[in-house]
Amino acid sequence: MFQLGKTIVSEDILEKDFVCNLSACHGACCVDGDAGAPLSEEETKILEEIYPKVKPFLRKEGIEAIEKLGPWVKGAEQDLETPLIDEKDCAYVIFDGKTALCGIEQAYNQGVISWKKPVSCHLYPIRVKDFSEFSAVNYDRWDICDDACSLGRELEVPIYKFVKEALIRRFGEDWYMELEKVAEDLKKGK
Repeated sequence: MFQLGKTIVSEDILEKDFVCNLSACHGACCVDGDAGAPLSEEETKILEEIYPKVKPFLRKEGIEAIEKLGPWVKGAEQDLETPLIDEKDCAYVIFDGKTALCGIEQAYNQGVISWKKPVSCHLYPIRVKDFSEFSAVNYDRWDICDDACSLGRELEVPIYKFVKEALIRRFGEDWYMELEKVAEDLKKGK
């Protein structure tokens, strides 16, 4: 662990490799698990605003869940998160064949909205936990991502490079440049 500004960062994000392999996992992170995607307060407002534009991209089951529960919910520990369909799939999940994709991201890709998706989804496999004085930035190791780890090793892409755009979105360009310096120093053995 090391400190970077107001973050405490796990060295795993610099040392471990990762590249999503949708052909192997079929987007299992969007349909497995016991909670929706973590959201910030600001993101709940964005979901409320964009839902009418995203709705045409969603499955009937997702629309039903959102219209019953709302575009976001409070989870078991009062955390803000995306709603689930029958406590399984994220309500915003759509399928391309057997591969889970994000309906929000599809709306974004088609230029209907200007918000890509929740930053927690964009950052995955990194999870950020905010505390009063700092944010913890950690690698969330999950066995459904074993193929992504293998592909990352094969392509030699460390986690922090795989999620570069998301890290910049969350922490800013300057923070990311500092992270790259730490990675370079670590590689040199400093």
